[in-house]
Amino acid sequence: MDNQTILSAVDHTLLAQTATWEEIRQTCDDGVAYGCASVCIPASYVRRAADYLGGKLPVCTVIGFPNGYSTTAVKVFEAQDAIANGAREIDMVINIGWAKDGRWGELLAEIQAVKAACGERVLKVIVETCLLTDEEKVRLCRIVSDSGADYIKTSTGFSAAGATREDVALFKANVAPHVKIKAAGGIASIQDGLDFLALGADRLGTSRIVRLVKGER
Repeated sequence: MDNQTILSAVDHTLLAQTATWEEIRQTCDDGVAYGCASVCIPASYVRRAADYLGGKLPVCTVIGFPNGYSTTAVKVFEAQDAIANGAREIDMVINIGWAKDGRWGELLAEIQAVKAACGERVLKVIVETCLLTDEEKVRLCRIVSDSGADYIKTSTGFSAAGATREDVALFKANVAPHVKIKAAGGIASIQDGLDFLALGADRLGTSRIVRLVKGER
């Protein structure tokens, strides 16, 4: 697998609280130049980035981020607002407390509500694996599979840890065939990217892969 294959799976990400437009613009430029899958940026920059890119690359943004405990109505509004501003992909954070409480039906209903707001646009569901037991991860694989969402995603990158090889393998073994996998958080090397893709990830949420390849060139 060559670097371009890895780059084509990358959601080139900049979600730092201090992100400026110049940094977002550079992220967009690099995302296009290196053939990434999308740029993943804060919602407040979606309209400007979508206008700037002019359809050359999908804009992804995050909702309920990073803690996941916004109400369902707020998450639905965030998704609708982002889409109205030009987002083509939405990464939502689940309510992790509901998972801990075993409120599986409410989690399913929330994901379904956000997917309804997204329509044909891509919805990725962030479950924050570092805060879950393996049993909870398996249950969430089933819920995401039943929800109509397009992807299950490991991590926000803002919690105690990011993607692990074990979690991607567990997802691959437990999601329905139509559900794709996004590994995110702590992907720091080309080898990490290779490993996650080989284990079954379809997308990589990272800012470092592009920087590494850019440095090589």
